[in-house]
Amino acid sequence: MEYRFLGQSGFKVSSLGLGAGTFGGKGPLFSAWGSTDVKEAARLIDICLDAGVNLFDTADVYSDGASESILGAAIKGRRDRVVLSTKLTLRMGDEPNDVGASRHHLLKATDQALKRLDTDHIDILQLHHFDAMTPVESVMATLDELVRAGKVRYLGVSNFSGWQIMKSQAVAERYGYSRFVANQAYYSLVGRDYEWELMPLGQDQGLGAIVWSPLGWGRLTGNIRRGQALSEHSRLHETAGFAPPVDDERLFRIVDVLDGIAEETGKSIPQIALNWLLGRPTVSSVLIGARNETQLRDNLGTAGWRLDEEQARRLDEASRVTPPYPYYPYWNGQFAERNPPPV
Repeated sequence: MEYRFLGQSGFKVSSLGLGAGTFGGKGPLFSAWGSTDVKEAARLIDICLDAGVNLFDTADVYSDGASESILGAAIKGRRDRVVLSTKLTLRMGDEPNDVGASRHHLLKATDQALKRLDTDHIDILQLHHFDAMTPVESVMATLDELVRAGKVRYLGVSNFSGWQIMKSQAVAERYGYSRFVANQAYYSLVGRDYEWELMPLGQDQGLGAIVWSPLGWGRLTGNIRRGQALSEHSRLHETAGFAPPVDDERLFRIVDVLDGIAEETGKSIPQIALNWLLGRPTVSSVLIGARNETQLRDNLGTAGWRLDEEQARRLDEASRVTPPYPYYPYWNGQFAERNPPPV
């Protein structure tokens, strides 16, 4: 297993991490992801630790807190071997203040997460979304207080735009608060929007990407192919409405290239799609999810090897899309000679 710095924190995480979204199985979205209980979770974590994985990620909204509780119980007795990552700010109750990044909710939600995880500190605490109703100065002051109190070690964001991250970093720098070092972002061969703004920002501001849904919401498992109906067992029947749309022809073009590389390397399609991400700039860790041991072991096979330059180029070309304004001039060559693209 490779270990990488989490942005400019000086702290290392495994290049593959385990996402605990499959733990619990409560609600319309998370029940489609999986329903792993404590016993099954402990087994999956055993396999991960044996493979060198140290990063385990969850969120308070995953199965209404059950994911955190199961993860906390499953790592009991080995907390010192684990990097715990969780997220908060999405709604976690019916009261008016059970949502957002207000001082009230951040303090309350952090204490509740610590209790569910059965730990005295969270290694990486990430804001799950940007709260436009709470002043950034208040948010960063409260997060800094949590770090100074020892409840949180490192800070991150998820699903923020570039300007939202930059404003937060500027406030932290102005007042001497703890800065964000992680950006948990959606990134895959079928979802490359991260590259337009968030990747250059990560390079500039020292944020390491923790990639979620690296297989494009299950589209890059090898089970979706040109001319074949979607399997009745696919979770996309339940989750597609939550996922960013993907043009079918582009998906099939990517899968065709993945098939060719699979024949050349003897690796599975998910392993190749995940390995491509490990070669991208700013990526600190890629979160893999698994509903069973077979899936987990296959995903762990992503570590320990690399696509060659030509294979990576083919995947780049098959998955490339025209970025939105104002980024596209750098990709179509208009200003390439004097202003090369940032990635």
